[in-house]
Parts: sequence; structure tokens; C-alpha cells
Amino acid sequence: MTATGVLLLSCPDQRGVVAAVADFIASHNGNIVHAEQHTDDVEKVFFQRVEFEIDGFDLPRDQIRAAFDSVASRFGMTADLKFTDVRPRVAIMASKQPHCLFDLLTRWRSGELPADVVAVIDNHPDHADLVEHMGVPYVHLPVTPETKVAQEAKVLDTLRSYDVDLVVLARYMQILSPALVEAFPARIINIHHSFLPAFIGANPYRQAHDRGVKIIGATAHYVTEELDEGPVLDQEVTRVTHRDSVPELTRKGRDLETIVLARAVRAHLEHRVLVYGRKTVVFS
Repeated sequence: MTATGVLLLSCPDQRGVVAAVADFIASHNGNIVHAEQHTDDVEKVFFQRVEFEIDGFDLPRDQIRAAFDSVASRFGMTADLKFTDVRPRVAIMASKQPHCLFDLLTRWRSGELPADVVAVIDNHPDHADLVEHMGVPYVHLPVTPETKVAQEAKVLDTLRSYDVDLVVLARYMQILSPALVEAFPARIINIHHSFLPAFIGANPYRQAHDRGVKIIGATAHYVTEELDEGPVLDQEVTRVTHRDSVPELTRKGRDLETIVLARAVRAHLEHRVLVYGRKTVVFS
């Protein structure tokens, strides 16, 4: 696969932005292979993702972003540059429920996720054999209410020791402290067992069953200091009926959780997400 560069751009909506970006790439002997844009008509903000070949580009990689500053400053633009052959380093955090953890590891091993999974951190020992069989280091860090502060300090040390770029909470059943969240801004992805903010708390499928709902859903979002209020990356629903038992709702919900989390993680790894305020733009 040919390596490409990806520019993720946002700025006030105005004339000439698309032309200026394209001209910058063309003037340096680049070739655009994919471009997608969106304008928020309410907030008057323009967003763009531009992917371009770097083979033959007349600037070294480490000089491209600085050279682009002339364009960015002209339009009041926030710009980020990524390269598709640089594989992000991912840590997965899990608890007892295995479905999201195992699904992500399987997708990673089959080549679906362009990343290096460098560690699994679990507050239970249940999944050590399978994770290690997959060739991933398994770090067991048990936690109780009394040890939570010390345990989370070890979590943060572990993430730093593995030089992690992205943290994925695969049904990790602990609330992260502000210090940990601040260490990875827009780089912690969580899966929530409902269409937020419905049925927050314990046993959501019992709550759904008791309310006689007709759809259930799952939401993947970035983690912020406000619990379950981070920018949404992906969501999905499925229809249910009064005939569905709590175990059946749970099974359907877990299916949704694995799919939604995988889609969200893939979007992040493929540099298709722009965050602004409490929202995201997720390009196709």
C-alpha cells in the first residue's frame, strides 16, 4: 500500500479554501487521491479531509506541516497532518465482559485495524490466556474503591511506558479520573450500552426491558471529564419487541457494541475524525 499524507482542516467558512489547499499540494508535486468536505451552516465552520500521495512530493515529511502554515494562517485554519504508514500504538482496557475486547483483537489480527495493539490492561485476570495467545502483553491491574487512585497511577504509567497513542475502553467498567482523561485528549474511545443519554447506569437491558422499548442502541464516543458526554463517533440501533427477554436484549446489545466500537476505532485510526466543541465530523 502506497503511503499517503492526510490533512485534517477546519476554519471559518469562506471563499478560496479548497482552491488554496489543492494549490499547495499541486505546487509541491503532490497528487490528491481523496478529498471530502463539510460545512456547518449553523456555526459557519468549514471542515475538510484531504489525502494525497507523498511519493514524489518535493518536501520532506517533517517540513510539510510547517510549509502549510502560510495557507493555514491565511484562513485562520486549524490543521493536522498524519501519515497512513505510521501505525498508531493502541492500548485496550477491559474488565470482565469479553465481547468488545475479543472482537477488537480479532479484527486487529486479521488486518482490519491499521494499528499496533501494544497492551491490554484489565482490572480482572479472566482474559490473560487469550490475550497472550494473540501476542499482546496482558497487564493485570486490579482495583477496589480503596486502591483506585494508586491503580490509576499504575494505568497511566503503563500507558506511558508503552508510548500509547490511543486508548480504547472495551467495556472497562471504571470511571477514569480527570488526570487520565487530560493525558489523552480526544484519544480515549469508550463504548456505551445505549443511545446516550438513555438508560445510564447499571443493568441497562433490564431498564430497557422494564420500559418496553422498541429499539436498543450503542454509542461510541471520546471520553471527556463529563461522564458519557464526550463527542460521539458512531451509533447504531436495532429493533426489539415485547417478546425479547433480558438475555436476548443483552445479546443483541452486545452485537451492536462490538460493531459500533470497531467502526469508531477504525475511523480514528484512519484519520477520518475532526472534533470541534462537543461534536465530531466523521468523514467516509
